[in-house]
Amino acid sequence: MGSMMKREQGRSGLVYSTDGGTMCPACRLPVVQCACRLRGSAAVGSGKVRVVLERTGRAGKGVTLVRGLPLDMPALMLLGKQLRTACGCGGTVKDGVIEVQGDHRDRVVDWLIGQGWEASRGNS
Repeated sequence: MGSMMKREQGRSGLVYSTDGGTMCPACRLPVVQCACRLRGSAAVGSGKVRVVLERTGRAGKGVTLVRGLPLDMPALMLLGKQLRTACGCGGTVKDGVIEVQGDHRDRVVDWLIGQGWEASRGNS
């Protein structure tokens, strides 16, 4: 039993919580509010905001992708939420890219330009 205790000491303990979802093992905060990732993640994008439609690997269903936003993860998640609300659909944020379900390229570009971003429709 002593070896099991030693093995457990290196782990943070809490991995998932219904209150905050998946927890970061290092700082023990919800992954969305993770202090470790905030320190390591500065601006993610290049500054050239491209809005493209992708169908590859999605069983033919289109997903509008927004790439190149120079924002950290919490700001990117907030912007993604606002975009999904403006389009009236679902989506997510993965690896610094906002994904909006469906073909909403024109609507997303117009909304981003209205918010002060220099966005353009890229080639898919």
